[in-house]
Amino acid sequence: MKFTQLIGIAALAASLSLSTTAFAEGEAKPVGITADVMSVTVKHNGADVEIKRDQDNNATIVADFAKTSRPCPPFCIQPDTIAEGVQTIAENGMLDYLQKQSGGDASILVVDSRTPDWVEKGTIPGATNVPWEGLAPDKGATTDGIIKIMTEQFGVKLADGADALAVDEAVAAGGDAVGKVFDYSGAKTLVMFCNGMWCGQSPTNIKQLLKFGYPADKIKWYRGGMQDWSILGLTTAKPAAAAPAADAKPAEGDKK
Repeated sequence: MKFTQLIGIAALAASLSLSTTAFAEGEAKPVGITADVMSVTVKHNGADVEIKRDQDNNATIVADFAKTSRPCPPFCIQPDTIAEGVQTIAENGMLDYLQKQSGGDASILVVDSRTPDWVEKGTIPGATNVPWEGLAPDKGATTDGIIKIMTEQFGVKLADGADALAVDEAVAAGGDAVGKVFDYSGAKTLVMFCNGMWCGQSPTNIKQLLKFGYPADKIKWYRGGMQDWSILGLTTAKPAAAAPAADAKPAEGDKK
């Protein structure tokens, strides 16, 4: 064996030895979002929040998301695609929308659809809580309440002369009828999520919004939700101002 080869092998062995020693001594290894991005900064409640992953290499998932077998129904595995035209996104896509929203793009609204008790435990920085019951007729939401959220939060306009009765009739008729009672030209792009791939809250809201004629291409669904966000050790924050769950009844079966 050549002398240069022996030197190379010795150098490699020394390098491996040093790496093993450093690991044994508990030296933390950096945890990036991607190989090139360590963190991103977004606005939350008017302040800058740095989103990064937990830098503790031994960190484990929080107890709230450690359960593997919540009863189904209601906590069934959601489909990969919730509806035609609605894009399913993952973490990097969510971060992109958060950065655009924080950068002043008022056409985007990141929506945490969960109940306030869950949101208080921590939400995605930059998200606004719009509790899902407020958009769910099966949980007591009225047409007036849904219209209020859509017009005051989502940038939708009610057509001149239209009221809740006209909306109900249009929704029942389906097709192009809903386009005559709402103006969606200024509607925000909604980036919606809830507790994860077993959570039906944001999917329920998305389906309801589509019934009301909300453009599918203006709805994005973060399927992994807080489950995947937590698994990856990403930063959470206390909720931003919540929208009222207008005329909604408590949803006891979907809170845990």
